Amino acid sequence: MRFQVLDIIPHQDDPITGRQVDVAQRFEQVVHSAVRAEELGFDSFSVGERHAGAFISSSPAVVLAAIAARTTRIRLHTGVVVLPILDPVRVAEDFATVDQLSNGRLELGIGKGNEAAHFPLFGRRAEDQWDLLEENYELLKALFGDKPVDFAGRFRSSLEQVTTTPRPYQPSIRIWHGSATSLRSAELAAKHGDPLFSANAIQPRQNYQRLIEHYKQAYEQAGHDVASRYIGSGSGAGGVYLADSTKQAIKEFGPVYEALTCRRDVPGNNTPYRSIEHAVAEGPLLVGSPEFVASKILDYHQGFGHDLQSISLPTTLPFARQLETLERFAREVIPLVDTPTTLWTEQDPQAKSTLRKEYAL
Repeated sequence: MRFQVLDIIPHQDDPITGRQVDVAQRFEQVVHSAVRAEELGFDSFSVGERHAGAFISSSPAVVLAAIAARTTRIRLHTGVVVLPILDPVRVAEDFATVDQLSNGRLELGIGKGNEAAHFPLFGRRAEDQWDLLEENYELLKALFGDKPVDFAGRFRSSLEQVTTTPRPYQPSIRIWHGSATSLRSAELAAKHGDPLFSANAIQPRQNYQRLIEHYKQAYEQAGHDVASRYIGSGSGAGGVYLADSTKQAIKEFGPVYEALTCRRDVPGNNTPYRSIEHAVAEGPLLVGSPEFVASKILDYHQGFGHDLQSISLPTTLPFARQLETLERFAREVIPLVDTPTTLWTEQDPQAKSTLRKEYAL
């Protein structure tokens, strides 16, 4: 299994102490976390995109460019670019720039997002979100290709023999499709032979299981080679928290988790788990001893068969505590989760064709 750190860059106060860092400090924490994740051997660092609520992640390309300048190996992801509200030409230009700055380390995650507020903000109608996602995806995929693009669609002006610049560093940028439980996102990924990233955040396991099984079936029905099929999974809203025992972790992190999940001003904060014990026992939240957390990931892997596990740090806690969690996860959890995958190895068709010698695995 491969491991990723995801930050959708929430900017909230600690609900227990009221402490909150300023915006510049919060961005520096994101970059520093990515640098430390690379040092600890994580495979990927992902930055989300939000345009409402207590988040400052409206420009993931800018943040990833800053991370690219401070790292050399770790892959850079988006989790996710909210493609229905964006101009695919601008997206192609921005992320090809990130791909160049990182020497070909970009993998793009796209989705419709889980907010309603961003559609009117960008002059889009929520009822068009699925059609916008599909149309914009197909244009973006073409713009990342190696031929000039002719395009005519419903939602933007036509293009004739357009080549965006800069061109990507890689011959082909892999696009992941992020979804909470939407079958349409899974179908779009399967249709084009792309990987799926399941949020696995706040809903019961069976909902994510249904999404992944639907994707697997649609992928095979589309005639794609299952050896090239990859699945990612999140780790539950609230973040990862480790302690020497699960009882201790619940005691220490429980008040923070429960206070955060009761906030109603955060888009998508509709988790059914209102107690830490409930979330740990029945939800995807990774809070506990390293052994417990590793066992939980392996348990989910039995059902999901995922290749990439994403975790998020508890960002309202003091930054030193976040880094301690990151290090403990790398040193004490990852070695216990030894499941085979060809993702980002020489058996991965995409990685094999895109990584140049100096970045070979």
